[in-house]
Amino acid sequence: MSDGPAQQFPPPGAPPPVDPVPAAAGTVPMPPPGSPPPPAPAGWATYPTVPGPRPAPGLLLGAAHKPGALPLRPLTLGNIYDGAFRIIRFNPKATVGAAVLVTAVAMLIPVVVTLVLTFTVGIAVDASGEVDADASLSDALGALAAYGSLLLSIVLAQVGVVLVTGMVAHVTRAAAVGRRLGLGEAWAATHGKRWRLIGLTLVVNLAFLLLLVAYVLMWVVVVQVAGGPAPVVLWGLVTVPAFLALCCWLWIRFYYLPVPALMLEPVGVFGAIGRGWRLTSRQYWRTFGIALLTVVIAQFAGGMLSVPITLVGQIGMLAAPEYAALFLVLTQAAALVVQNAFVAPFLAAVTSVQYVDLRMRKEAFDVELMREAGIVPA
Repeated sequence: MSDGPAQQFPPPGAPPPVDPVPAAAGTVPMPPPGSPPPPAPAGWATYPTVPGPRPAPGLLLGAAHKPGALPLRPLTLGNIYDGAFRIIRFNPKATVGAAVLVTAVAMLIPVVVTLVLTFTVGIAVDASGEVDADASLSDALGALAAYGSLLLSIVLAQVGVVLVTGMVAHVTRAAAVGRRLGLGEAWAATHGKRWRLIGLTLVVNLAFLLLLVAYVLMWVVVVQVAGGPAPVVLWGLVTVPAFLALCCWLWIRFYYLPVPALMLEPVGVFGAIGRGWRLTSRQYWRTFGIALLTVVIAQFAGGMLSVPITLVGQIGMLAAPEYAALFLVLTQAAALVVQNAFVAPFLAAVTSVQYVDLRMRKEAFDVELMREAGIVPA
């Protein structure tokens, strides 16, 4: 038996029934499906729909502002190293190739000089690489000429590495916005700044040399006027750590960032030094920590790469003492080429990335890079 009359369903096409429960005061009924959205309440701002470029899909997500090797935001240590390796990997000719080229050309000089001297006048060098004291004058002069040409070539190679550092600064600037530079393009980008770059190198190295000479002269004075070893020991305990700390401080504030500043900004030698000084202001410890860690890594890796070549040279000098000078020069040249192939690009890339990072932190450089990459900042 049913408790009441059976419920009748409406026939097809009949209008929907009216809700017997009235809507609460202040509520807005839902619009029927397919109807246009209601206008925004008064006082609400609508999302602007101005014409112009739009970010590509995904650019507003986590990896949004990374059109190239670097995320366009303040960088972490991992970002800096990852960006440096990406720059080297995707621009090998303008980084590794340039470092190998300048080093190999410079080291070709002592190799040729030593070859000629070895098979003409002879070179008086023993198995340890030292000049034989019992040799004739011509043999001794040959050894001095070979070693002198090696020293000169090392200096020339370092000048070449300075030019490579300037090229890598332009490579880093281009990689930040997703562009690659070849060897010719990177070299052309340094046009008009090459002599300034060499002058900058001379200025900063001369300043450090004068500082070192002044400290050595102070040691000479202290030793002369001290009445015994106690004052000299006390002087050393106080001034040696202070001098090392001063050198580290000047390295970051005075020496570390002027090269990318000179390459990428319309400044001269002293203007570049001032730019490096201002960028590292209030950022000394972070910059110093990353720079010191980078130097340790680069020198360790470079040493590991050059150790096998040095061992081959030592074995050759023991096996054929008459060609000891030739083995020494050949292995030194090859070791320096291999070492610079990694050390020079890596140090230059990390330095340039740190320059970009400091400018993004202090000068909103990331906004300029986004604009150049075609990204509309959110």
